[in-house]
Amino acid sequence: MVSLGPRLDFRQTQQLVMTPQLRQAIKLLQSSNLEVSAFVEEELERNPMLEREESTAPAAPVAVECDSFEAASSPLMGEDAASPIEADWSSSYESGDALYPSSRGARADSWEDEGRSLEEIAGERPRSLRELLAEQARLAFGHPRDRLIASHLIALLDPAGRLPISDATIAQALGCETETVSAIRARMQRFDPPGLFCADLRECLAVQLAELNRLDPAMQALLDNLELLARRDTHALLHACGVDAEDLSGMVAEIRRLNPKPGASAEGEVAQLVVPDVLMRRLPDGTWLLELNPETLPRVLVNRGFHATAQTGARSKEDRAFLAEKLQAANWLVRSLEQRANTILRVAAEIVRRQEAFFRHGVGHLRPLILRDVADELGMHESTVSRVTANKYIATPRGTLELKYFFTTAIAGTRGGESFSAEAIRHRIRDLVDAETPADVLSDDAIVERLRAEGVDIARRTVAKYRDALRIPSSVQRKREKLAPAL
Repeated sequence: MVSLGPRLDFRQTQQLVMTPQLRQAIKLLQSSNLEVSAFVEEELERNPMLEREESTAPAAPVAVECDSFEAASSPLMGEDAASPIEADWSSSYESGDALYPSSRGARADSWEDEGRSLEEIAGERPRSLRELLAEQARLAFGHPRDRLIASHLIALLDPAGRLPISDATIAQALGCETETVSAIRARMQRFDPPGLFCADLRECLAVQLAELNRLDPAMQALLDNLELLARRDTHALLHACGVDAEDLSGMVAEIRRLNPKPGASAEGEVAQLVVPDVLMRRLPDGTWLLELNPETLPRVLVNRGFHATAQTGARSKEDRAFLAEKLQAANWLVRSLEQRANTILRVAAEIVRRQEAFFRHGVGHLRPLILRDVADELGMHESTVSRVTANKYIATPRGTLELKYFFTTAIAGTRGGESFSAEAIRHRIRDLVDAETPADVLSDDAIVERLRAEGVDIARRTVAKYRDALRIPSSVQRKREKLAPAL
């Protein structure tokens, strides 16, 4: 029989309690520089123990040494970027469209989040235009190389959604083909909202009209003569477009319904220019110099003089408790900002050290890299590295890139310890297919043999999967397409 009745038991358990200070530190780490700056401004107004630091001295830079070496035999990687780091860790749209004036603005989210989970807090913040575009890019492009290029294009957008830099310039910076950048850019111009990534107002309006299936020859002629529209030269417009006055009036009305600055609003926010958190440049001796961008570093100090004065004048227990609470909050914020800066710099330096071949030779030379690699090297948890690389950008000789795009999975090599980036292998598969002739179209098995001859241990099903992700037809269909012009 089982006896029923009250009983007193002792149980020992372990539980992680996230204090408000710990929650604040975690949120600071994963927030962008704009969000951190907004939060610091609020704290300066709210906490009398904090004051703005007037000094503009930059944080200590990090020198990343990359030894000279010969290119390796494999065309996938080109070289081995492994080398030591010597670091002194510091503790510390101009649119041109006269018809459409631009506007700028910013919004700071509330940081009053005690008692709520991080997931709840993150879910309440409206996503920015760049986050929406990044999500669309992940869905539109299966090739990591294409995603990296798309990320670079997103970073180059100005507040109006314009991208006036030529495809050739971008391709040269990233070390890839101009045709690849042009194709990705053309596809991204159809993202929501349509008309982004265009060089000027004419192209922006043309993309939106094409999306509405209204870009006929008459409308194209109107777009080619926007200066006449601005001068209200109706007679010249009628002649240029070859339409009557009624049709011209309707065409102008259609254009006025379009969005001349599709990047100027998303979820009620203005598209902000990407400001890199880390600056990178190459020194004459071949090393890379990394330093935190002083423009993104909130500089605050604890006003201990004010605290001493206020403490002397405090008469009640409540006043002294208030001063102690504000002093503790100020100290914690300063330490959290210093730790955030140091962690970003350390993670960025390790990424640069491991991906040095990319900075020398371009996208096709990304090395395999996962969060655990960086975390183990720096003695951090993977979740910390994940937070650091989210919404953080680095200005490099190949453009401004988000830190998380340097991570790519690995494919084992046939020569033992050497491994290859999955993105580099996809890039190589694309190169092999592009070099095909009608008489020599490579099957998936033939591609496997080519890659294994280059030291890549890859299965046929993996090649087929990568080929499908690259939207490359089968060898039978490719051969049929190559022979079609000769028929």
